[in-house]
Amino acid sequence: MPELPEVETTRRGLRPYALRRRIVALEVYEPRLRWPVPRNLPGKVAGQRIVRTGRRAKYLLLELDSGTLLLHLGMSGNLRVVPAQAPRESHDHFDLVLDSGLALRFNDPRRFGSLLYTRGDPQQHPLLAGLAPEPFAAAFDADYLWRITRRRRVAVKQLLMNSRLVVGVGNIYASEALFRARIRPQRQARTLSHADAARLVRGVRAVLAQAIRAGGTTLRDYRGADGAPGYFRQRLYVYERRGRPCRRCGTAVRAVTQGQRSTYYCPSCQK
Repeated sequence: MPELPEVETTRRGLRPYALRRRIVALEVYEPRLRWPVPRNLPGKVAGQRIVRTGRRAKYLLLELDSGTLLLHLGMSGNLRVVPAQAPRESHDHFDLVLDSGLALRFNDPRRFGSLLYTRGDPQQHPLLAGLAPEPFAAAFDADYLWRITRRRRVAVKQLLMNSRLVVGVGNIYASEALFRARIRPQRQARTLSHADAARLVRGVRAVLAQAIRAGGTTLRDYRGADGAPGYFRQRLYVYERRGRPCRRCGTAVRAVTQGQRSTYYCPSCQK
């Protein structure tokens, strides 16, 4: 599913086409997403300009003259920049038509994505208000990570994927960050030393930054704003490499299931 790098790549890709453009129309073809698209939403946003493109965790924030659109890509969605008159494809669910003649077109085969609107501070919206620090924020540092791991028996990989503790580190990037930090994903979080926490913070930031530069990771459906896939898959060290030699030491990569998700690690490099 799209994670922080894919959402950030989408934000950066659509920004040059969306910023300061006026919304001509919101054309909804399939309102039955994770939450139904409100029937009165087209009337609320028509005529408004997009004044800022932002992101919080895995949510795209399109700030308008009055209010903010909150868009989530779900498990299989993508938001592309296309000519407004371009023929629609299967699973295209809405167009945000701009005064430039282009449209931001949302495609989501599984319909787990969403499009919501708020007139208040988007950071206080119920979906965002309880979220933890961003991984690139100063608040997410070694002291913070070491502190929240105390007394926690949960596996460190599960802790990394808890959006109440840190946002945006999904399954792929948790495995990759732990490899870079040389920490085995099954370790209880409370066993991490302060030095372990510092390495893990660096690992999380490094893998997310590299993934953003590569346009994200396309495993199945994800496409960026320009319709291109993400290329970070070619740079993965352990994810989906079960049985293949570790890129660092040559030991066969192993896989286990944690929380119904596949976890990949090197039994030699990670302790």
